This record gives sequence, C-alpha cells and structure tokens, in this order.
Amino acid sequence: MKYFLLLSAASLALAGPAALAQSDAAPATEAAADTGSLAPLKFGSWGVDLGARDTSVRPGDDFDRYANGTWFKNTEIPADQASAGVDYDVYNLTQRQLRALVTQAPATSQVGALYQSFMDEARVEALGAAPLKADLARVAAIKDKSAMARFMGRSQGAFGYSIVGGGPYADTDDPTTNVLWLGQGGIGLPDREYYLSDQFKTQRDAYRAYIVRTMKLIGNPAPEKAADTIMAFETEIAKASWPIADRRDLGKINNPMSAAELAAYAPGLDWSAWFEGAQIPPQKRIIVNENTAIRDIAALYAKTPLDTLKLWQDFHVADNAAPYLSKAFVDNRFEFTKVMSGVSELRPRWKRGLTLVDGSLGELVGREYAAKYFPPSAKAKMEALVANLKLAMGDRIRGNSWMAPATKEAALAKLDRMDVMVGYPDKWRDYSALKLDPADLYGNVERSAAFEYAYALEDLDKPVDRKKWAMNAQEVNAYNGGLENKIVFPAGILQAPYFSEGVDDAVNYGAIGAVIGHEISHGFDDQGRKIDASGAVRDWWTPADARRFEEQAKGFGAQYAAYEAAPGAFINPDLTMGENIADLAGLEIAYDAYHRSLGGKEAPVIDGLTGDQRFFLAFAQAWRDKAREDAIKQQVASDEHSPARWRIIGPTRNVDAWYKAFNVTPDAKYYLKPEARTRIW
Repeated sequence: MKYFLLLSAASLALAGPAALAQSDAAPATEAAADTGSLAPLKFGSWGVDLGARDTSVRPGDDFDRYANGTWFKNTEIPADQASAGVDYDVYNLTQRQLRALVTQAPATSQVGALYQSFMDEARVEALGAAPLKADLARVAAIKDKSAMARFMGRSQGAFGYSIVGGGPYADTDDPTTNVLWLGQGGIGLPDREYYLSDQFKTQRDAYRAYIVRTMKLIGNPAPEKAADTIMAFETEIAKASWPIADRRDLGKINNPMSAAELAAYAPGLDWSAWFEGAQIPPQKRIIVNENTAIRDIAALYAKTPLDTLKLWQDFHVADNAAPYLSKAFVDNRFEFTKVMSGVSELRPRWKRGLTLVDGSLGELVGREYAAKYFPPSAKAKMEALVANLKLAMGDRIRGNSWMAPATKEAALAKLDRMDVMVGYPDKWRDYSALKLDPADLYGNVERSAAFEYAYALEDLDKPVDRKKWAMNAQEVNAYNGGLENKIVFPAGILQAPYFSEGVDDAVNYGAIGAVIGHEISHGFDDQGRKIDASGAVRDWWTPADARRFEEQAKGFGAQYAAYEAAPGAFINPDLTMGENIADLAGLEIAYDAYHRSLGGKEAPVIDGLTGDQRFFLAFAQAWRDKAREDAIKQQVASDEHSPARWRIIGPTRNVDAWYKAFNVTPDAKYYLKPEARTRIW
C-alpha cells in the first residue's frame, strides 16, 4: 500500500495528503493540544497578529523574523510534532472538529465502526502479531519470481510492497481519457539520497536497526543478516532510481508504451503476472515515468535471489501493518520515526485513529465537515476572490514583456479554461459497499485499502472526471490538477487566518489570495508551461519564450541555492523550482488583485499599517513556522517545497511593492537590486 507517482497534481503542501498509512509523528500541520475550542481561530481584531512581530528587526534584514520573531522566540515545538506554526493551528482545529463529528457516530455506522476498531486498544494488544500471519504466509508460499511479481501487483491495494506502482491518470496526449501511469518504487527511505549520501548515515543506520527489530518481532531467526540483505537490495534499487528533481520533469517522465513494449523494454519482471496481481488488464498505453530506472530495477529483480525478495517483502508487510498492530510494533516503528523527524513523543491514539478514518472514509467525513463548518456565504466570497485573482493573472499575461503574442493568446486560453473548485465536490462518493467491523481493525484496514484501490481502478480507460477531487474537503491544503487544468481549494484551508469573511481585505488577499495565485500560476510554471489549455502535454511556447523564461528561472534558482535551511542543507533549486516560482507569482498576482479590489481608492491605515504592509504581513504570518532540524533536512532532501522560512523571504525580496511598503534600503541583508529581481510574471 505505497504509491509512487510524484507528478499528478501540484499541491501547496501545508498538510500531508490523506492516506491509509499512519504517521507516527504529527504531520506537518498538527498541533499538540488534544482539547480546545471548536471556534474559528482569530488573529487580532482585523486578521494580523501584531504581537507576533519583532519590530527590532528591520523587514529587509529578515522579513520572517520581523513578522513572526516574537512568536518564534516564545514558541516551543510540542514533543509529538516535527514543527509548529499557523498550519499546525489550523489543522489542529480541524482535528478537534473532526473528532467531535467522528466520536458522535454510532458503532453501527461506517465511521463509527472504523474509529472504534482503532480505539479498541485492549483488543489490538490481545491480538499481538496474529493479524500478520495470513499475509506473511502468503509471502512464505511464494515459489518463484512470477508469483512474487503477482504478489507485488496485489500489494497496490493490500499490505506489501512493489518495485513499481501507479494508477490511472489523464493521458498526456488525450487528457480526456485516463490511462495507467507507472513509476519507480521499492525503497523504504524517503529518497535515493538517503541510501547514497554520507549526510544521511544516521538515518540509514536507524532504518537498518528498525529492520532488525521488525524481523525479530515477526520471528525471523537471523534478523541481523536479514537486515543487511534488505539494506543491500534497497541500496541497489536506490542507485538505479531517478533523483527526485528529475521525477517532476514532464519532459522526462512522459514515456508512453504498451504493455508488450514495456515487457520488451524491461524484461526482468514478469509483467503479465504483475498486472494480473494488480487486477489491471493488458494496456495499450502506459505512461512509464522513470523509464530507465524501471528497466534497471527490473533487471536487478531478475538477478536477485527469491529468498532476498521474500525477506524484503516480509519486512514491508510488517512495516505497512505496524500502525494497526500491538504496542510492540507501534513503538518499534516510532523509534525509527524519532530519528527521521526529531520528534520525541508518539501522537495520541485518537489522532492516529482520525488519520485512518480520514484516509479511508474521507468524503464521508468531509460531507459532514463541510456542512457544519463551511457556509454558503464563505464559498461565495472565496469564489469571488478566485475570480479576481484570475483577472489579475490575465493582466499579468497581457502585460508580460518577454512572451510572444501567440504564446500570450495560448496562455490566456489556458487561464480561461481553468476550472475552479471551492470547499467540497459537487458529487460525493458512495461508500456503501465497504464493509467495516468495530471488532476487526486489521481487516478493516485491508478492506479499506482494497476498496480504495478498486475505486481508483474504475477510472482506467474511462473518460476523465474533472469534477472528481484528489483531496478531502477537510484537508488544510490546495492543489492545481495538472493535466486536468483545474485548481481546488478544500474547506479545510478556507478558515482563519488564511481566509475569513470578517477580516480586512488586505489580509485575505495576502494569505489565501497568495495561495490562490500560487495554484493558478502552477499552470504556467516550469512544468505547467508544458501542458496546454486542453491538458495535453505539449510545449506551446516558442523557443525564444522558453529561453527567456529559463534565464529568469536560472537567476531565481541561484537565489534559493544560497539559502541554507539547516546546517549543511541548502535548498535544491531544481527540485523546488516550480513551487518557488508559484510562491513568487502567487504573491504578485494576489497583490495586483488586492489593488483591483480597492477600485482605485486608497486603503485605510489600520493600527499604523498601510494596506500594503498588512497584505505582506498577512502573507508572512500565514507561513510562520518553527521546525526541528531533522525535519528540515528531510524536507530539503525530498520535498518539492522550500521550508516555510524561505517561502517568506524568497518571494518578498523579489517584489518591488514590498520594498516600497517597508522602505527597504540597499544596506538591508536581503536587498536585491531592481535588475537582480526575478520578473517572470
């Protein structure tokens, strides 16, 4: 039950996507408080937390600390979290709200049955490792490589792992039809660099120790030897795998093949058996992402002893299942998590239970959440904001100095066809066929995974449903749908301090407005520019347009390459380029839209702050964050998004209006000469 496709939609990455797999540490948006008010959060009387500022710091020397410095000094990261920040506060509120909804559900309901099965800790402890026996027996019964391939295919919707994986998504040539996308897999650490770089030796050692302990728990007679064997196998997979920066490049990952062509290209794996296990009929068209990696990993698979593959599979079955087993398995997994994220305390069980419910019955819960916490008036106000942001983006395109007229016309056509979805989907999923039992946690998780996988497979070779959401209504996040040319804003993020009906307009535009602009601009960033208005993968820019864009992007990337997010961990501009461009463009578009909303009038001064100052402060406070060093290093190595601090400093120092708003002078630390400022949009 692990998924491999990196590029399907560009998200804001405030919160981790809902998944059946459990995180031991708090996700990047969960606060520690178990109890508290269900009322909306509030920053001051008009939307900015004035007490969070450190006015002894000049804005141009460190805009993050100017906007958030006092908060940063006074904030301690809770023991069960990798960081603290506004996104934590908002997510924590949604968790309290969801808890109130979920705990009211009767045990006879699907939500109640699933949650109760997780919360029945006494029963889980009494069962110990017994639920694993059937899955481990399946691994033990594997007699040859074809049977292993079949098991790996089955693991798409069950406990286990595979060297490849994927699912349906829009065709790169015909975006109205879903085809199979296939990507690399097989490793247990976040990215290939964790196996190959000296920087991650501590994490590697912790992973090996975790494998040893896990193999002991499942009764392996030689756990040390097994761990060495598994680590050696995964290290070879890592060597063959693509770097994460390459995995987001549409030009590189768009490799169409038929199933027969794939079998000839990567003959080391019995593809017929894999597809049979995955319940996927022979495909005439597959978008093979990391094609050379898949070829080389398949060759590695062919020469790897079956006993090695079975040890590797045993471990991953147990690793997948660990959150749903006894305390021995949960604590064992958490010991590894401590090293990876720097947290020191396991999340409370109720929070982990909500994660399971959210990942398994997300739209069922989301329907109740949206009805209770996202009124029609908020939806209407948000839709008006988005419409104004789209107008501002259109103005930016028309006023662009480096783009050819024909390219501008195509860009405007793409913007015009971009669908906007706010709050929740128009049509909710039907979960009635999913059978859940309040006394069978392990079985519930298995059935939920199989149900979710079958739901995904229903789209294969079918028309793309552009109304279908890839996030739940309660998620504190947003995304651009890539080939579907749509932007989606769940109700979870549409609350204070990101968005509120009752605050100063400058605050809404600086906070949620920049998020809206961020998602809009993904349609025109370094990868979005390779997708046309219909959603087809096609480079619709002239060579001159592309060259001028890349010149600006190169300079922008050089700025980020100089940012040391943690000791020895510099931001990778190739990995983060699309998100960095979207952060800058989003801020600029939101600023223009804010001034459009003023209708030529001067914004009032509030508490001594001009409208522009309030706009930029709201932007900075929406991103405020204090993170553990290990968590930052993991983010830098494996996340397309820059750490939050640099999502404040990086964009603002490239915006002329920010300099004017805060009188930033050439002697300031982050001052850029006008000619050095990036001006893509």
